[in-house]
Amino acid sequence: MHYIRPPAVAGTFYPDQPQVLQQQVDHLLSSARQTARSAPKALIVPHAGYIYSGSVAASAYALLEKHPFSQVVLFGPAHRLPFHGVALCEAEAYETPLGRIAVNRQQEAALNQLDFSRPFDLALAPEHCLEVQLPFLQRLKKDFSIIPLLAGECTPQQAEAALEACWGGPETLIIISSDLSHYLDYNSARNTDEKTINSILALDEEAISYQQACGQIPIRGLLRVARKKHMRIELLDARNSGDTAGSKDRVVGYAAFALYEDEL
Repeated sequence: MHYIRPPAVAGTFYPDQPQVLQQQVDHLLSSARQTARSAPKALIVPHAGYIYSGSVAASAYALLEKHPFSQVVLFGPAHRLPFHGVALCEAEAYETPLGRIAVNRQQEAALNQLDFSRPFDLALAPEHCLEVQLPFLQRLKKDFSIIPLLAGECTPQQAEAALEACWGGPETLIIISSDLSHYLDYNSARNTDEKTINSILALDEEAISYQQACGQIPIRGLLRVARKKHMRIELLDARNSGDTAGSKDRVVGYAAFALYEDEL
C-alpha cells in the first residue's frame, strides 16, 4: 500500500487554501528578492509559522530562482516524539495544499544502511519543521524529489554522516531547518542569537547548544561538512518574532544562511 503523508500543519503554520498559500509565498519571495553569484549548496532556514518567520526563510529561498536542484535533503529536529538516531520517511510522497512531492525512496533505502537511522513515520507524521519548507520549494520548482530526515537523540557526527551519504552534486540541495533561541525577552534573545549567528558564520559547531538552536544537531552536522569542504557561508537575514508578528516579552529567534561549495 502506498502511503502519502498528508499535511499536518496546513491551516495553522501556513494557509490551507491553495490560492491563498500561493499568494502568500509568492509575496514573501518577491519581497525578499536576492541574487546569488552562484547556486548555494545548502540553506539554514527557520520553521515557525509564516507570519513569524516566513520573511526570514524567504530571504534564503529567493536565492534558488535559477538553482538546478532536482532533489532536496530536508533535515530538522524532532519536536513531537522522542527517539534515538535519525528518522527516515516511509511515505511515497508528501502532500501540501499545492500538491504532492515524491520522496526519493532509493536514497532513503541507502540511508537506512546507516546503523543510527531507520524508517520512523510516527515521528515524521506530525512534524512541522520539514513540512513548512515545502510550499516555498513548490513555488520555485515544479519537479523535484525530497529526502526527509529528522534528528532525534543523535550526535553531530551522525548528522554529518547522514548528510555526507546524500550530499550529491549540483542537483542536490541541502536544507537545514532550525529556529534559534526560544522564549527569551527581546533584548536577551538578540544577544543570544548574535552569539549563535557568529558561531555559525565561524563554522564553530562546538559552540552551539540546544538552548541556542532547536536544530543544533543538524546545524552542527552541516557545519562539520562545511569545514571539511572549505565552504563559504553568508548570513542572509536575522530577526525574531518580536520584529515580525509577536510581542517582545517572549520571542523566538530566526536566521537564514546560505552555504556555497565555491570559495570565492
